[in-house]
Amino acid sequence: MTDLTTDLNRTPLYEFHLAQGAKMVPFAGYEMPVQYPLGVMKEHLHTRASAGLFDVSHMGQVMLASPEGFEALALALERIVPVDVLGLKSARQRYGIFTNETGGILDDLMISNTGDGLFLVVNAACKAEDIAHLNATLPDHVTVTEITDRALLALQGPMAEVALARLVPLVAELKFMDSVRITVDTVEWWISRSGYTGEDGFEISIPAGLASDVAEKLVAMDEVEPIGLGARDSLRLEAGLCLYGHDIDTTTSPVEANIAWSIQKVRRSGGAREGGFPGAERILSELLGGAERKRVGLLPQGRAPMREGTPLYATAESADQIGEITSGGFGPSVERPVAMGYLPVSLSENGTEIFAELRGKRLPVTVAPMPFRTSTYKR
Repeated sequence: MTDLTTDLNRTPLYEFHLAQGAKMVPFAGYEMPVQYPLGVMKEHLHTRASAGLFDVSHMGQVMLASPEGFEALALALERIVPVDVLGLKSARQRYGIFTNETGGILDDLMISNTGDGLFLVVNAACKAEDIAHLNATLPDHVTVTEITDRALLALQGPMAEVALARLVPLVAELKFMDSVRITVDTVEWWISRSGYTGEDGFEISIPAGLASDVAEKLVAMDEVEPIGLGARDSLRLEAGLCLYGHDIDTTTSPVEANIAWSIQKVRRSGGAREGGFPGAERILSELLGGAERKRVGLLPQGRAPMREGTPLYATAESADQIGEITSGGFGPSVERPVAMGYLPVSLSENGTEIFAELRGKRLPVTVAPMPFRTSTYKR
């Protein structure tokens, strides 16, 4: 057990992690489990085959409300996200991004319509800045409340529904990106059918005092194992999902990042609510004419994993670097190294061969479609 002496925050599940034998590491200002005795490889494969339980309580949970009603609230948030918030139906959720004035990405987030407000889940490393950004940019009629008394769990994998339905039978009726509030024994659970692994699954916000009890009930089930940050990273990498601060940041636009699908037609050129968000000039221009570079999937042709920061070249002899890997590692489910990174659009077609420099050698890498493993969301 690692003894951390730095001033780090702890989630409501800290003692649960210790009891499960977790190896704890610093992450985004928190002491978090990187792995359990099962080990990263087996944790990854167990999630793909059955169900894995993740503590994501370090993420930011934020509620937006307005006495002026949902339309006014949605249009207010649309000032800072290039997302169709107004068209988001009650009890539904969608992916969004905060953009800056130059079209870069301040953070990515999930947005849920609760019927009486908007519930946001933002990244742990960005939550203080995100909340400050919301307070500074939203109009006075919008109230921004950070939710600090609830834990956030993620249950992911093909058996996630079977496991969670033992505690909350109604979850079996949910479809991908449904986001609901269900009362269980007088306690309100906020549950969305979503996640960060490419698998079917759920994210569950519950009162902090109940978190350990719920986690213990879930891991007592044959289908469920606790899963740490190590497997969470390899699972999202196989799913082709971005990690903020690595694959996307303030210098990358949503078009470059290959997440332009998150900008609905109504916010694009010619749409009913075209633009009106930070960086719209650049982003709308790139939507029409394309960007100069693009985030792509990469398959190293050897067995050696290629990590973040590995430089990329057009040929084995090129002097000029054309890009770099932003996330990379071994994909346990696909049984080979996988990676992603940015390349000039001219070299971004699937099947294009480029070269990565690893330990002084130029090794071939093939541009490939993402996800590397087909996702299994319940549509």
